[in-house]
Amino acid sequence: MLAQLPPALQNLQLPLRLRLWDGHEFNLGPAPSVTIVVKDPTMVSQFTHPSLDALGAAFVEGKLELEGSISEVIRVCDELSSALLDEDDDAQPVRAVHDKETDAKAISYHYDLSNAFYQLWLDSDMAYSCAYFETGSETLEQAQQAKFRHLCRKLRLQPGEYLLDVGCGWGGLARYAAREFGAKVFGITLSKEQLELARERVKAEGLEDQVELQLLDYRDLPQDGRFDKVVSVGMFEHVGHANLAEYCKVLFGAVKEGGLVMNHGITAKHTDGRPVGRGAGDFIEKYVFPNGELPHLAMISAQISEAGLEIVDVESLRLHYARTLDHWSERLEDNLEAAGKLVPDQALRIWRLYLAGCAYAFARGWINLHQILAVKAHPDGSHELPWTRDDIYHP
Repeated sequence: MLAQLPPALQNLQLPLRLRLWDGHEFNLGPAPSVTIVVKDPTMVSQFTHPSLDALGAAFVEGKLELEGSISEVIRVCDELSSALLDEDDDAQPVRAVHDKETDAKAISYHYDLSNAFYQLWLDSDMAYSCAYFETGSETLEQAQQAKFRHLCRKLRLQPGEYLLDVGCGWGGLARYAAREFGAKVFGITLSKEQLELARERVKAEGLEDQVELQLLDYRDLPQDGRFDKVVSVGMFEHVGHANLAEYCKVLFGAVKEGGLVMNHGITAKHTDGRPVGRGAGDFIEKYVFPNGELPHLAMISAQISEAGLEIVDVESLRLHYARTLDHWSERLEDNLEAAGKLVPDQALRIWRLYLAGCAYAFARGWINLHQILAVKAHPDGSHELPWTRDDIYHP
């Protein structure tokens, strides 16, 4: 039966078993921990060039089934792809059109899936962004509260200050800033599903006098410097390389002189922003984040600076996001039956691969996450930031 396998597969030593549609099985190494069930005969030849997007697409479309823990599936499939394919160093940066209509549709595709689905695997505040693990042993709930606290402390948020929350999601950070730091918050999102639930939660906590949330594109934000502080968490990945300059100018125009701007988001491995090789980035662009584009730290830093903001602090939370995604993936895997009742089977397949795959990608350094703090200095160059970071950690 080995003769039926493509020659390229016969000499691999991977903990992988292939089970064909007719029941025949082939072990590609000792003690297989993962089984790929090939349901479509045309897939056998594709295993000679197993790009990550092709394998992922085949699973999403039901041509393959996967047996084994999803994290182990991701690891073994990456080893299979790495053994047979070279890194695609010729990949080109994505440059998509990012007008208001296109961005609104992309946000709706990703975030308007089902609030109940997200509630299965997010924390109780539904913080859909990198958590902050102060010791590494925190629960997801504790780490997300720590993230909110870390952001507010970095912004030196004070009672009564007016905070702009760009891409406010389900409103967890907005409510935290109002409740714990006494801020007045204006939050915006392009997701109708998020906005509806976020407003319900603001009302339930009695924070309507402090928190206002609207369905609004960032390009329509007021440019009169009315906000004391600005925070943008997990949003600028949707802006697009071509619009980064405008995005940064909008943040500059929204914050007052002496005010602080925090940009928290995923950044690319490559300085030109091209996606990671062997198709992983292509899978995410097609199935998860249509029109999503990740700039490198150098690219977003340049645009922040060109807009007139002064960068005063940069922190990488790459391993924090790997752990966050591990939590999300494990929670989804523990609730597959319930999730299957809330979203279509194809959507659930996408999310299983996406969460586990991104956890792997962050752990391996394929992508990063940076918090970039900037100040809009006064005309004379002065600002009110403390001389050290000590107040962030010892308030």
